[in-house]
Amino acid sequence: MIKEMNLANDGSTSRDVFDWEYILWEVRLKLLAAGFFIYLGMFLLAHWLSSWISVSYRALSAEKKSIWSMDIVRGVFGVQCWIAGFWALHIDPVFQTDKVYSQQNWSWFHCFIASGHMLFDNVFLLVSIIVFGNSDMILFVHHFFASGALLGLIINIKSGHYLFLIGLLLEMITPFNCIFTLLSKSGRTNTFFWKVNLWVHYHVQHCRVVLTYHMWWVCISNWNNVMENLGLPHFIFFLMGLSTLTFILNPYWIYTSTPWLFRSFDKNSPNTEPKNGSSGNLNSEMLKKKRK
Repeated sequence: MIKEMNLANDGSTSRDVFDWEYILWEVRLKLLAAGFFIYLGMFLLAHWLSSWISVSYRALSAEKKSIWSMDIVRGVFGVQCWIAGFWALHIDPVFQTDKVYSQQNWSWFHCFIASGHMLFDNVFLLVSIIVFGNSDMILFVHHFFASGALLGLIINIKSGHYLFLIGLLLEMITPFNCIFTLLSKSGRTNTFFWKVNLWVHYHVQHCRVVLTYHMWWVCISNWNNVMENLGLPHFIFFLMGLSTLTFILNPYWIYTSTPWLFRSFDKNSPNTEPKNGSSGNLNSEMLKKKRK
């Protein structure tokens, strides 16, 4: 039986930031827009602060400046996803009890803000393609399934949130991508901090693989309930995205990021940055040099 959405925090008599009437389209669209403009503002703030603080940033081309600023935005988003996903995975008693139908006020809020970020990220990718001619099929596939999954959650208010929050937890890799970008574009490769970040990044890549297996376990052990909860079209789309992540994207990202652990770099080289992406793409320059 589907649990009713709890629109008031337990034990609280006063409204807080998570207490919204999420059943209303007006509220859902407002929070979606809020997420979009929060991360747009963060992008502009990252550009302004980097221009003021970093000499390396001021020397970059417009395209690389946009990647730098966007990686900071994605890094901050990764922190939000880590907090929300970790709370659902290990702490929240409601999600520990019911992994199929459970919804919480805080999870609604995070899912809508995350959807706003994904909308902003998609706009950024579209503008990058138009202005700079950038194209990344792997990143496009990643965004296609992530956006579709979140869109289904926005439309179907009965959807349980646990699987989507674990999906957000997969973005915990982005803070390490951000550090990689800032260090590489600043000429601080081959430093101790650089190497530690690469090793942690590589470890987190494998943690993400374990999380995808956990998502499969939840789906398989509750197959009929998950299908009923999501609805057949959304369920099929979700499984397609999870399959693509498990058998294509995760292995590809691990394969292409592993060589970075064992390479040395010219500290003055401007060409040691990762490809613009949100899920561990530390591979663009490596692949380019292989082709030469």
